[in-house]
Amino acid sequence: MNPYSKPNERKVGAQRPRVSHLPSRVDSRTRKERQAEKEAVAAERRAIKKSARRHLKQQLLDELENT
Repeated sequence: MNPYSKPNERKVGAQRPRVSHLPSRVDSRTRKERQAEKEAVAAERRAIKKSARRHLKQQLLDELENT
């Protein structure tokens, strides 16, 4: 933290306040649980994209063989 920073600029980096969009009584997940869920969604999206690329590649090879 820069000691000469303005008051609004001091809450940055690791010391910044955490923003929660849901009240704690509604969302009782821990940070690790939320992170794991986020990574699972990202992994699923990667798998879908990989599958689509493989499918399109196979389709292209089939078309080339037919012509």
